[in-house]
Amino acid sequence: MRFHSAHIDNLRKLYIDQIEHLLSAENQMVEALPKMLVAATEPELKRVLQDHLQETRQQVSRLEQITQQSTSRPEAKKNKAMDALIEEGNDMISDAKNDSVRDVVIIAACQRIEHYEIAAYSSVCNFAEIVGETDQSALLGKSLEEEERAEAALIAIAKGANTRADRAA
Repeated sequence: MRFHSAHIDNLRKLYIDQIEHLLSAENQMVEALPKMLVAATEPELKRVLQDHLQETRQQVSRLEQITQQSTSRPEAKKNKAMDALIEEGNDMISDAKNDSVRDVVIIAACQRIEHYEIAAYSSVCNFAEIVGETDQSALLGKSLEEEERAEAALIAIAKGANTRADRAA
């Protein structure tokens, strides 16, 4: 895993750089989501996390495919933003003193992550179109749709979870 960016002087290089960062981000999520699943108690939240873990594994596969096509070496670059988002989420989960508050913390942490991923996928989809990688753009668009669905699912369960957490206080 590389930690420093190469000299980026055109959109294609930026595109590949961002794909490599996304690969790192999704690999980090493959590691983080099972821990969140264990910490969650709300059945619907567990289902959403489990579904998204499966999607995330598919996203890793797509990104590896794109990286292989683009550079002939699937290599991830350390995604510091995802690392920080996961660390912050883990800290908040550890600080939660009851199950309902912990579920809300997991939802909030995942929403932050989903927003980051939605922004990242939106950018690389656009980059792929501009540099003429329409097949790759379609693959990335599928991942973007999955991230948007995950965010919508989190929003749908947040209100009830938030109310339960408020009552627990």
